[in-house]
Amino acid sequence: MSGLEERITAQFARAVDPAIAGFAEALASETKGALAVLFYGSNLRTGSLEGVLDYYVLTEGPQVERIWPLVSYHEARIAGEDVRAKVATMSLEQFAKAASGRSRDTTIWARFVQPCALIWQRDEGAAAAVLGAVADAAQTAAHLAAALGPKSGSADDYWRALFRATYKAEFRVEKAGREDSILSVNQAHFDGLLPLAWEAAGLEFSEDNGQLSPQLTKQERASRLKWWAGRQRLGKALNIARLLKASTTFEGAGRYAAWKIERHTGVPVKVTPWREKHPVLSAPAVLFQVWKEKRRSAP
Repeated sequence: MSGLEERITAQFARAVDPAIAGFAEALASETKGALAVLFYGSNLRTGSLEGVLDYYVLTEGPQVERIWPLVSYHEARIAGEDVRAKVATMSLEQFAKAASGRSRDTTIWARFVQPCALIWQRDEGAAAAVLGAVADAAQTAAHLAAALGPKSGSADDYWRALFRATYKAEFRVEKAGREDSILSVNQAHFDGLLPLAWEAAGLEFSEDNGQLSPQLTKQERASRLKWWAGRQRLGKALNIARLLKASTTFEGAGRYAAWKIERHTGVPVKVTPWREKHPVLSAPAVLFQVWKEKRRSAP
């Protein structure tokens, strides 16, 4: 087991609230062919049950749906607690493909280089496959960070360059400087992660007094940036397609979207009956409202 895999294994075993673990088990029992359930997001860091919990349910067999993951909203009373969750479901096979950068996706490897925990697995084989996929996600992200970042800099310089680029490529409502907050609130997770990921990816580098220098040739950098350009062009289109699909499967999408927007921008959004029923059609007006409020409050 590589140093990167050892680190991820320890990360997977992170203790969580019994209600979070119980919800994962319930999701697995309700999902045909479930192999594993990953838990991630801010609630993993805080341990809180407030807001909406974030899960990925990974299933056996090939990916059936062309636009993935399937997103749904769940509410339940688990271990004496009322909990809500946003659940993304996709095949483990497609998850692994996306994590390794072998698809046009920009979300899986960027999401799972960040903290996650393996809350439930069907067996040791499933756990090993998820470990390999998350390790691949870290390597994919770290390799792109080396190409996007400076010739020499701190680990945070490379991670900032990566997250700045991936957020820009996606259709997201985020505060400026979101990449800084990711690093600051997950400092322990990212501390020392980049060298381990570069080593696992076979990327040579030097380190001097906290300054890292990846040994990328001009051809290697150009090749990685070309790889990224192909995904960057499709980032927003894929995000929009997934949002449109989610609107047909995500019961309570209007309430969830309003909560998410206020959480990330500080702008409260009133959920009217029409907005609740038609979250996609109401999105332009909501985004315009957010834009006006942010402009009004700007210094």
